[in-house]
Amino acid sequence: MNDKNVLRFERRKPRQEKKPVSPGPKKGLVWIVVAVVIALAWAYYQFIAPQTL
Repeated sequence: MNDKNVLRFERRKPRQEKKPVSPGPKKGLVWIVVAVVIALAWAYYQFIAPQTL
């Protein structure tokens, strides 16, 4: 018997749902970088830049 034109009813495999990535770590890292840049700019003008005004 030829099985090529026979429909087979099989259960679908359950899909694994993709969990949304939490923006917490990236957002926190951005704020840390901003704070470090501000601190470095302050330190430059406080200690390294010439005091001419």
